[in-house]
Amino acid sequence: MKKIFAVSILFALFRAGIAQNYVPSRQDIDAFFTTKTLVVLEDNPLMEYNQIIKKVMKQEWNITEYDFISSSDFEEKRKSPQFSFIYMAKVSFEADKTDAEYRFLHLSLGGDYFRLNEMPDIAAVPLSYYDVEEDNYAYKLAILVRFMQMHAKLIKEHPEIVSANVFKHYNDNIKDIRDKTLYILENELSPEVNSAARIKKVYPYKFRIATKEEIEKAIEERNPDVVFLHKVGPEGTKLNARCYKIIIGAADANFYYFDYHKISDKNPDGFLETDFKNLVKK
Repeated sequence: MKKIFAVSILFALFRAGIAQNYVPSRQDIDAFFTTKTLVVLEDNPLMEYNQIIKKVMKQEWNITEYDFISSSDFEEKRKSPQFSFIYMAKVSFEADKTDAEYRFLHLSLGGDYFRLNEMPDIAAVPLSYYDVEEDNYAYKLAILVRFMQMHAKLIKEHPEIVSANVFKHYNDNIKDIRDKTLYILENELSPEVNSAARIKKVYPYKFRIATKEEIEKAIEERNPDVVFLHKVGPEGTKLNARCYKIIIGAADANFYYFDYHKISDKNPDGFLETDFKNLVKK
């Protein structure tokens, strides 16, 4: 299991599991583009992930050569610097002091690292709480892989943003949401904004209370007029810790908004009224 020690939200997304608050160096970034990327398949035959990720890689991945390996091969091959890896990992946050566990999608460099959490991450994106059904994130895998690829290109071209707050770079995109339609699932809205009428009171721009199928279609069609919410929450499971809220462009895979809150009676699992207000004021 990877454990996240870093407090800042920068490391919470892009440095899952590195105890030393590590960020990828210019050497790491350059090395990544010389590797062959191995996608680690899941052992669980009941998961759809293996079929989906194979399709996604064929559609989306073009910055390195790639292939697929089993999880049993991963332990041996991850020691080689000629490979990079895309894999899902169980993640927990020591600072949270909860038993919550999350599922992250990692893009990491191989090398002579004793522990999994020592492998340098190029990117790591939260998918879900660990015990949440995969249909909560599977239809968004294409855009998340697209984002990781885009992010790798970005930090190669602009390595200076890695040592700064990379989220300032992405959150600078918030103003562009006003020209797009925000797709959001009804069950991902908190009670105070769980209807179109309530949303309109605090958010004057275009939005649609959409379905998973509509979001998936926008991703497949690379609709430049759509951004959508990627929420990571407990989805009715017993553990309540973090609720991640990421707004992603269906075409460009840019992050337009990133935040999280600790779930409580005041701030439930969902996109909050304050989130809509943040989109307006920023």
